Amino acid sequence: MAMTLSPPAVIKAAALLMLVGLLGSCTPAPQPYQWPLPEGFPKPAVPAENPMSAAKAELGRYLFYDKALSGNGQQSCASCHQQAFAFAEPQAVSAGSTGERHRRNALALVNVAYNKTLTWAHPDLQQIEQQLLIPMFGEQPVELGISGHEQQVLQQLQRGPYPALFADAFGDEDANFQRVTQALASFVRSLISLQAPFDRYAYQGDDSALTPQQIDGMNLFFSERLECHHCHGGFNFTQSTSHEKQPLDRRPFHNTGLYFTGRQQVAGQGYPDKDRGLAELTMQPDDDGRFRAPTLRNIALTAPYMHDGSVATLEQVLDLYQQGGRNTREGQWTGDGRLHPAKSNFVKGFDLTQEERAAVLAFLQSLTDPHFITNPAYADPWPAQ
Repeated sequence: MAMTLSPPAVIKAAALLMLVGLLGSCTPAPQPYQWPLPEGFPKPAVPAENPMSAAKAELGRYLFYDKALSGNGQQSCASCHQQAFAFAEPQAVSAGSTGERHRRNALALVNVAYNKTLTWAHPDLQQIEQQLLIPMFGEQPVELGISGHEQQVLQQLQRGPYPALFADAFGDEDANFQRVTQALASFVRSLISLQAPFDRYAYQGDDSALTPQQIDGMNLFFSERLECHHCHGGFNFTQSTSHEKQPLDRRPFHNTGLYFTGRQQVAGQGYPDKDRGLAELTMQPDDDGRFRAPTLRNIALTAPYMHDGSVATLEQVLDLYQQGGRNTREGQWTGDGRLHPAKSNFVKGFDLTQEERAAVLAFLQSLTDPHFITNPAYADPWPAQ
């Protein structure tokens, strides 16, 4: 028997159907971000005000590779952070969008989500969102050079596919610099590299992932004889590591004996004036020439090395640590970095046979993650020009 609805009941039913339709058309809640981590690895810590999402990381990828993000349209973040080189670049120091040379080597963007401190020598710079403001708006030196060109840059973000990308990431098409920095930070946090041969050997139980020579090198690397692991330890091969289970950070800045101008007793410093490292912020003589120990993951791809790119090869890096520092000449400065009073106690020199040297270098090669430098999720999304 058919049931006939009274007018009030019809209205009520229609309202109910409309409500169901509206609910069904609502944008679904963002799915929890899926970190590309092997089983057992801790998740990186993420600021509560900028939770990770795949949509934000994807928007950040477009921004990262877009030269329109620079004031003169000549440079992108990827100009100095190239995927083929583990998001570093094969230059001693970087040049900004106006051609001005930076004083420091571009750090590789490898597992930056786990970094407790950022850049070479700034203990208080601890969030990617903060750090990004330096290349975006800094003027000494100019990098992206957005200052004075803010409206021009934002206008470029009105073109496709940005309106859809901003809407996916933030719920509407409004492009502003807070959202730009949040999206860029999300993309940089997504750059996870944990698929090197070392990872298969150490964390996935694949005994064949390393050669006998690489295993010998690994044992030397983690030995008290070489002491490499004191500054390049843990799963990220750096002291500056923090995650959801380890919020604390050890002091990750070290003087490795690169320079000593001989002026320590006179002026309280021994590094060249153009870059004294941590001491420029703390004004403490003991911090002269101290820089952050970077990750060694993908280290074979990121030459040249050190804060100023003054060491060309891994072989030369090993020479430096074997000798306990470097006797160098740089412009008007001469001196023996091995004699610097603030040099780290872990940089004291050691002897290696040729076979042992080859083993250590082979182990460092095992930290290269081929998937990281070919992963399409990290690649340039813009059509080739």
